[in-house]
Amino acid sequence: MENLKYKDIDENIMDILRSPTRAYYIMMGCLFLVLLHGIGCWVYLIYTGFGVTGLNNPVGWGTLITNFVFWVGIAHAGTLISAILFLLRARYRTSIFRAAEAMTVFAVFTAGLFPLIHVGRVWNFYWLIPYPNQRLLWVNFKSPLVWDVFAVSTYLTVSSTFLFIGMIPDNGIIRDYARGWRKKFHALFAFGWRGTHKQWHHYYSAYLFLAALVTPLVLSVHSVVSWDFAMSIVPGWHSTIFAPYFVAGAIFSGVAMVGNILVPLRKMFRLEKYITDWHFDNMAKLVLFTSTILFYSYAVEFFLAWYSDNPFEQAQFWYRAFGDYWFEFWLMVFGNCLFPMLFWIKYFRVHRGWFSVICVFVNIGMWLERFNIIVISLSKEYEPYAWGLYTPSYTEIGLTLGAFAWFGLWLFSFIKLFPSLPIAELKEMLKMPKKEAR
Repeated sequence: MENLKYKDIDENIMDILRSPTRAYYIMMGCLFLVLLHGIGCWVYLIYTGFGVTGLNNPVGWGTLITNFVFWVGIAHAGTLISAILFLLRARYRTSIFRAAEAMTVFAVFTAGLFPLIHVGRVWNFYWLIPYPNQRLLWVNFKSPLVWDVFAVSTYLTVSSTFLFIGMIPDNGIIRDYARGWRKKFHALFAFGWRGTHKQWHHYYSAYLFLAALVTPLVLSVHSVVSWDFAMSIVPGWHSTIFAPYFVAGAIFSGVAMVGNILVPLRKMFRLEKYITDWHFDNMAKLVLFTSTILFYSYAVEFFLAWYSDNPFEQAQFWYRAFGDYWFEFWLMVFGNCLFPMLFWIKYFRVHRGWFSVICVFVNIGMWLERFNIIVISLSKEYEPYAWGLYTPSYTEIGLTLGAFAWFGLWLFSFIKLFPSLPIAELKEMLKMPKKEAR
């Protein structure tokens, strides 16, 4: 970026917002078809009933709740990455944080679908929400599932505010360049921005406050999600390690998802000047760091099961590794613990191909981690006569793929409507232009 000028940054970011290419339309069309298939699976599920899923007794939670926990983890990592790196003044944050923040909001949109789908009779979803009513009926505030409603809705509100406040200066810049409907659109989201000293002062104060607020909020919110499991007495769930374990996993999967977004974004819109090997190198180090924490957490789980001398816990973890779901377990260990160890070598950190492949395996591994926690623990609890196996049905697979398409449509629509890189902060990284001598 040393040879760039302020005007170059404005024009390069504006190029992303201009008319989409044919490849963009083809990609969006494919995502829309997958989403339509997912909607069809949901309509079929509502019309036919939950018998079309693989859910049974004792496995009452399956792929649907696995997707919920997976997407909540993805959502929590995005804003956490942006906020913590901002508070630590990490310079490589500049080119990656906008994608992370957008990913957060749309991942919450995606996560929120699965409790509604899992309800079955989705038109009764309002029973989950505590509100004053004439029947004097209230939800059970002792239930962790009700805590999820508070946690996720609060996080969605704060993270959306964090995203749109951060875009105010950039929307003001685009408003001044744009014409027609786009000028009115960005003027709406610029909120009267003129770039005065007073506005900058209030902007940085608000942004710093929200960054400080988001950081502990993320830790508490994903801890609440982990208590959906830890508050029960199911073997493999009832553990005090779940809160930090889930937070570390959320950061891990979120950094990998940001990497999966930035690689095609860099290629499609020719952003090589802004997203460089330096950024991939630092993101790979974050993946490596959180992978090590997760590896340690897996080892601690097995150690506690052995050290507790609880036969139910010991049987549960032995079953995870060598039972009916052994393949899912070892693929999880490979994707989350072993494959990311290649990032100790710089070649794999800066090579876009290897970086993408490892990040894809990380997200596969993190999805399987949630699957292993939920399904394996439920399939083999205390009484042998109540044991049972679970296999995802075609309908559940279609809903899962539809969720990824839903997320992709939101994300790539955002890229074409709003600045995907922060114009104002990129300019701060340039050297001040010298005044020409008269």
